Amino acid sequence: MKINKMLGTAVALTALAITMPAFADENAELVINGEIPIVTKTAAPAHLEGALDEIMSGWVFRSDETQAMEMDDFDNPAMLFVEEAMVAFETPMGSEGKSCADCHDGPESLANVRPTYPKWNDAKEQVYNIQMQVNDCLTERMGAEKEKYDSQLMKNYLALLASVARGTPVNVAIDGPAQPMWEKGKEMYYTRYGQLELSCASCHEQNYGNWIRADHLSQGQVNGFPVYRLKDTKLTSAQGRFKGCVRDTRAETFKPGSEEFLALELYVASRGNGLSVEGPSVRN
Repeated sequence: MKINKMLGTAVALTALAITMPAFADENAELVINGEIPIVTKTAAPAHLEGALDEIMSGWVFRSDETQAMEMDDFDNPAMLFVEEAMVAFETPMGSEGKSCADCHDGPESLANVRPTYPKWNDAKEQVYNIQMQVNDCLTERMGAEKEKYDSQLMKNYLALLASVARGTPVNVAIDGPAQPMWEKGKEMYYTRYGQLELSCASCHEQNYGNWIRADHLSQGQVNGFPVYRLKDTKLTSAQGRFKGCVRDTRAETFKPGSEEFLALELYVASRGNGLSVEGPSVRN
């Protein structure tokens, strides 16, 4: 009887160790370069009532070493791509002989872009994300070729636009004409895919803080994108990560740039309303 009781206690403790959220440092605060404070935890937006009370950046779930890399631009490998984008920003492209700098007063003038996208575009009468807006600038104003959705140059531009917005709260609008697309993204978030029958919510809402194999599950927030993934040694966009997640359920995945992933990006971005833009971030 005593042995059975001891075994029962051991099993209970083991289960607790597996299911209790384990953060790298629950009290860690992210301040980039010692001067840009980043909100990594805050109250969940109203539209998440009943799902989450608090939202947390993926930074909270990383190891101390990975967290530290993001705190200093000299240690953050993603900043190399920001530097490349700054050169491209000043470089004329296309038949019009224009650069980004000819229309925009430096990257800092675009600091309001990353926190608010995806958003409704009145002129195009559809939801736009940053890649779509960049391609419009390239083709319609500069006479240049459209960039592939996840090309290196496109991801560099994403990193640059994120870097100048760091510390600004995410504020993605979900009402008005964007709402039907947002609703579609929400439906996708809770839809189970693949042979493993997993939804986004299965991991990032119901099991964040737990471990799946060697991965410490986060809430799947995208305020840090694009991210430099140490395991891949390259930048990854939000939709690029969506593709990998759906693939990992052993399903036929959607393509970056598809209507499905655009809807999902809008919905997931809105789940982070109130967190700071912190990209380009560092993740495992």
